[in-house]
This record gives sequence, C-alpha cells and structure tokens, in this order.
Amino acid sequence: MRAFIPKSESELAGIIADAEAPLRIQGGGTRPFGRPVNGTRLSTSGLSGISLYEPGALTMVAGAGTPLAEIETALDAEGQRLAFEPMDHRGLLGSSGTPTIGGVIAANISGPRRIQVGAARDHLLGVRFVDGMGRAIKNGGRVMKNVTGYDLVKLMAGSFGTLGVLTEVSLKVLPKSRATGVLLLEGLEDMRAIEALSMALSSPYEVTGAAHVQKGLDGDPVTMIRIEGFEDSVAYRAGQLQKLLAGFGDFTVETDPVKTTAGWQWVRDVAPFHGRVGDVWRLSVKPGDAPGIMAGLPGTEALYDWGGGLIWVLSSENSPLSAGDITRAMAGNAGHATLIRGEASNGAFPRLSPAIAMLHAGLRQQFDPRQILNPGLMEPAA
Repeated sequence: MRAFIPKSESELAGIIADAEAPLRIQGGGTRPFGRPVNGTRLSTSGLSGISLYEPGALTMVAGAGTPLAEIETALDAEGQRLAFEPMDHRGLLGSSGTPTIGGVIAANISGPRRIQVGAARDHLLGVRFVDGMGRAIKNGGRVMKNVTGYDLVKLMAGSFGTLGVLTEVSLKVLPKSRATGVLLLEGLEDMRAIEALSMALSSPYEVTGAAHVQKGLDGDPVTMIRIEGFEDSVAYRAGQLQKLLAGFGDFTVETDPVKTTAGWQWVRDVAPFHGRVGDVWRLSVKPGDAPGIMAGLPGTEALYDWGGGLIWVLSSENSPLSAGDITRAMAGNAGHATLIRGEASNGAFPRLSPAIAMLHAGLRQQFDPRQILNPGLMEPAA
C-alpha cells in the first residue's frame, strides 16, 4: 500500500502542496480512533530525532516522529520527565506501532498528573508544521496572512492533524520527584470515593493523582491518591491526608517506587479495560456530576481519573453504548464525550455547539482550504 514517509520538512511541504487527494496523517499509528480517513497514508516517522536538549533550561526540541520512548530515556538520564504523563493507548485499543511525540501533541494526550501540572498543550513551547497548502509555518516566526493573533501552539495541540502536519515540537520538561506516596482504600462506593478525592484535591497537600476504579485487581473498588516530592514531605503530607480522610476509612500508604509507578501506569493506560470486549468512551465532566452520570449507564464499568473529572466507560459485552445513550446520561450536565474504542462509523468526537462548529470551520478554511488533511476524522457522533 502506497505511503508517504518524508525525511525532511521541505519534502513534506512538497508532498502536501502536490497532493490532489486526501491524506491520512499518521504518527506512530497507535491511536486509530475517530472516523476512518479514506486517503493516502502520510507518516511523520521520518521526521525523528532530538535536535536540542538543555536540562538546565528544562527545554527539549524534537522532530514530530521521534519515538516517545527516546524522549523519555533522554529525560530520565537527567532526572527529568514529561510531567503531563502521556497515556499509551496500545493496550486499550489493541494497536501496535510506536508512540511518537508528535502524535502525543496532535492528540493532546495527558495523564493523571494533569490535575496538578496541566495538559500536554500547557508544556508545549513552540511548534513547526506544514499546513494544507504546503506552507511551512513555525510559532513565533512566519505568520500566515489573516491569522495573526492565533495561538498556533494551542491550535495544533489536539487538532489531530486536521490543521497541519507537525514537523517539530519544543517542550518544557520538569524534574522527576524524589519520592512518591499513594494512599489506597478499597470498598468505597462511587459517590463517597469522589467526595474523598475532591476533599484531597482541595487540601493544601499537593495531590498529583486522584483516581477511583470500580473493579480493582481483586474485583473490589479501589480509591487512589498520589503525592510526590521529597521523602520527608511525602511522609508528612500522607499522614495529614490520612487524618483528613479518616471518615472514609483507613487509607494505607504505599511508597515502594516500583509499585507506585506500576499502579499509576495502570490508571494512566486504563489497564482494567485491556483485552476486554466492549465499547470504551471517554467522558470529560464536572467531578461532582460523575457518579450520577454513571448511574444513568447501567451495565457499564467505570474508571474515574482527575478526581472524577475524567471517566473511562466500558460497555457490557452484549450492549454497545450509542452516542444517544451517553447524551441521555449526561443530560443537564456540562461536559463532552469521545468514543475511543467502538464503531467509529457512527462518529467518535463530541457534537459541537453551532458557534464552536463555525469557529472550527473557519480555522479549517484558513489552514486547510482544500480539506485534504485527515478529512472527516473529527466528525461528531450522531
């Protein structure tokens, strides 16, 4: 099957400028969600390599096709990390391929630590990309006519290759924590768990992870709260949180680095749903609304992250969840839903308000007037 794999930004620009039919933009090929794109595959895997890394300045510049593992290895050697903790979708989606930094940014992939440090886009300092007309653009450099004032960094993060093809990203990185403590409690019902997580997050104890899983490794609900920092600080804050949350039960504290790392990767990658049959939806809601929304989805299973602000929902094996089911459950509540795994022909992304839809259409007209970059990928669910 034909595919374009450019080795430079100029080659990429030429491919797009000469294209007469739609292009299916792909990074590492690990996140095949959204509506299928009928077009020639264009891979950014050839645009790879770390071109600048200044640990003292907490800055890294890398090609969009650089494997995420290469980024993380370089950072780890200097005691640093991508603080936004990007998810690996392969286990959930049953996909292969190699996650790339460009793919992470294009999808704005952010993990459990988002509640403290922000999303992937908040750590993006600059971008280079090629738009749908084959024009090479960089943030802070060349500015397109009639788009002065757009924050190109924010626009590209989460655009899924529909506005332009990333060629290079500049990132802010942060030091790794010296120690981690995780408070654990089994048996809480959803409402009580979200109350506990909300109390922990509103405390002064700098929580960096707050999750609740309806079915843990032993089948019982488990509530997880993470704190990070220097060892003495972690011990103190863990003790204070145990006192604060005493009314919910006896939280234990896990500090073994291997176990705490594995536990939060389990949450980050939604491992409880790996290898299981059923649709998977991703709901972004107000934490206090989360248990009520799940009560309107009988026969499903949930993993709550971000203190309840993010819900991963697994449908039952014999009862797929439609967009209508989700809409009814969320009625009267703010938020949006994305189909991550399921029948993509029904649409994957949330339906936009008329005003936002008009804004999206205007941006597409500015950056991809020929509509050749991932056309239809982000069509909303019916």
